[in-house]
Amino acid sequence: MSEHANESLFPAITDPQEAPTYADSGLSRAIRARLHEARDEVFARLTLRMYLVMALALAALYAALHFTRLPAWVPMVAYFGLWALLVPSVILMLHNTMHRPFFRSAAWNRWHPYTMSFFFGIPSGYREHHMGMHHMEDNMPEDLSSTMRYRRDSFLHFLVYFGRFFALVIIELPTYLLRKGRKSMARRMITFEIAHEVVLVGAMLLDWRFGLAAFVIPFVTCRFMMMAGNWGQHAFLNTARKNNGIANSVSCINTPYNRRCFNDGYHVGHHLKANRHWTELPGDLIANREQYAREGAIVFAGIDFFLVSVLLWTGQWKILARCYVRLDGVARSDEDVIAMLKDRVHPMRTWPEESVTLAA
Repeated sequence: MSEHANESLFPAITDPQEAPTYADSGLSRAIRARLHEARDEVFARLTLRMYLVMALALAALYAALHFTRLPAWVPMVAYFGLWALLVPSVILMLHNTMHRPFFRSAAWNRWHPYTMSFFFGIPSGYREHHMGMHHMEDNMPEDLSSTMRYRRDSFLHFLVYFGRFFALVIIELPTYLLRKGRKSMARRMITFEIAHEVVLVGAMLLDWRFGLAAFVIPFVTCRFMMMAGNWGQHAFLNTARKNNGIANSVSCINTPYNRRCFNDGYHVGHHLKANRHWTELPGDLIANREQYAREGAIVFAGIDFFLVSVLLWTGQWKILARCYVRLDGVARSDEDVIAMLKDRVHPMRTWPEESVTLAA
């Protein structure tokens, strides 16, 4: 650290560093017996709650539309509100369980994400996209969700980015997977994405109001929010360094989002070690703070990735600068921080080859 470093500029971490624990009971013992790791009981309990809550919510939505005199928009809005409240933690549960062994049963592991996709509109090819492509390519040009070629402070550029994903992922992702020899992933992605869309069409034919609220709106909204989150996660690219988790990612700490979504804000630490348990991510930042600072990592406190994206689109650089964490403890001005952030949002086609030398 610099001799002028000020430890007070690095905030105390308030994000969870331990998994929830539960009283010993028959349910807990039955759950733990089926898990690879006891710390993941929170995910199994969340799954059981979601099966119950969402099955009841779907039934209640259909009943309200057909057997009450309520205006149709009332149950439709209520259902969407419930979905919006629950979906973030479910997506991040799936994110964690795809990177680490979850159930001991291979069949349960296989079907778990697809049942969540049915209830929440999560892309059926989420695992194949994330594991088979995104982490392999690490936001570089072959990554179909790469932010490199776009101007990350432009909402128009984001709309192009989202539009390409939404319209072409069912073609581009299987094509990529087949080109890389991941045939089973390509087959699963196509099969379950088509099955998901058949469900959408079937629900719309059953009752367009029910299908719209329960399946179509979640289908579109979930994809939009996931791409908006990825945009914020990879908005600031440091091409003076070799492309890695520190140079191409952002971390967001001390947010309610982290407490609801299993420390998803620690995206730098996740890209450095994808199978790191979510409870260990804050400790990684604390233990390796000097490395993060030395390599120019960007960490924000008090905001999440979605707000990072919105602040970029609306040009709120001063707020971003105020939330920027001075990892090295040096009190640089907001103006200096803004200049650095603006320098990292420019579009590019390739990562400069000389950056490997510069980083050495």
